Amino acid sequence: MASSSLQYLFLSSLSIFFYLLSHSSAAQIALQPKGSTAIHLPVRTNTTSHSHQYYTTLELGDRDPSTLNVIRNEVSVVIDLGGQRTWIDCDKYNSTSYRPISCGSRKCEAAKGIGCMDCTLPGPPRPGCTNDTCGSDAYNPIKNLLYAAGLGEDVMEVYSTDGQSAISSNTVPDFPFSCGASAQLRGLAFGTIGMVGLARSPISLTTKIASAFKLPHPKKFALCLPSSMTGSGDIFIGGGPYYMLPYTKDLSKSLATTPLLINPVSTAPLYSEGDPSDEYFVDVKFIRVSGIRLGSFNASLLAIDKQGNGGTKLSTVAPHTVLQNSIYRSVVNKFVKMAALKKITRVASVSPFGACFDSKTIGTSSTGPDVPVIDLVFQKGVYWRIYGANLMVRVKTGALCLGLVDGGAAPRTSVVLGGHQLENYLVEFDLGSSMLGFSSSLLLHNTSCSHNRIFQ
Repeated sequence: MASSSLQYLFLSSLSIFFYLLSHSSAAQIALQPKGSTAIHLPVRTNTTSHSHQYYTTLELGDRDPSTLNVIRNEVSVVIDLGGQRTWIDCDKYNSTSYRPISCGSRKCEAAKGIGCMDCTLPGPPRPGCTNDTCGSDAYNPIKNLLYAAGLGEDVMEVYSTDGQSAISSNTVPDFPFSCGASAQLRGLAFGTIGMVGLARSPISLTTKIASAFKLPHPKKFALCLPSSMTGSGDIFIGGGPYYMLPYTKDLSKSLATTPLLINPVSTAPLYSEGDPSDEYFVDVKFIRVSGIRLGSFNASLLAIDKQGNGGTKLSTVAPHTVLQNSIYRSVVNKFVKMAALKKITRVASVSPFGACFDSKTIGTSSTGPDVPVIDLVFQKGVYWRIYGANLMVRVKTGALCLGLVDGGAAPRTSVVLGGHQLENYLVEFDLGSSMLGFSSSLLLHNTSCSHNRIFQ
């Protein structure tokens, strides 16, 4: 079994699992166990990484059907909410059930393949080194690196859930991923060997898992990013219920909602003219600090123009929220003024943050440091309130800094809501109705996304 310091044995203590052995489309059947509603994957965070990344573990490859001994790869991959596909370092991957996807095939066309790839390395064909293979790309947004890669597929084991615990193991017979190499791993969290995409694309993780099973809500998936390395968060594919114990209520029943927007111009590193973006945008109408609406920047920056510029998107690879310069200055200036009214003392800035404070002058609350709150306000008065735990970042000097980053005068997207601001919120993406649902901070309910479920 493949292992690393970041990998763990998933569901090892349960005896109720069964293995569905098939390499054909016949494996795409309804989830059998009574009460199962979704597919679940755990989410971990690496807070020691400079870029504060989130990752999950995929169980890919073959196992011995006669003994059920696991010989598959446990692959830790960084989560990219806006990523179109999964890619891994195939120098570290071994599986006899791996199958390259042929160039010119329907699967290659569906994946928007980019020509044909061959392998000139000596030795027999192996993952990452096959001939007549669908050309794909492997994009590393952490370092903005784009590589050519061959597209292949393999069996993947996933686990169904009732929103609280595991029900059974299930097989996805043909999960696609690009086969990259070690050079592509620059900047990724230690122990991870690739990235997994959750975008709207036809070969993203969420799309492929939803298509493999008859889930109650195949167009829905939810994300709960943990804030601590001691617990794990969640990816739910197939809808709720969502339980975050010790809070006993189903969070799917109390989500605020706002429309998801489609940027008319792709934000992918490679795209064809006319392609819309696969990333997740929302329509922020205005921003408030301590309940006060900001008006010192051009509000049109919050809208997406015909060239695909502007607007607000959600990201798991941006560690902190990135704001266009005039928006950034407006938010920071108002935050500093409101903090001063709370007798919070400002200290020297620590890069990349522009406003830092003496932690000794900041009180505490159930939602973290007691600082001014920031609201992203959508249509019909719906708003996302961000509290101190999601606003402040402790730096080496002992100070607490406002975790917002200046994105410059003309970034492609005006507001990129980053991972730190998403932690401990349950966020649901409903692609059927094109709606985003989000909870209030789970800290208000004395719980969080950093937990230890029975199947983790």
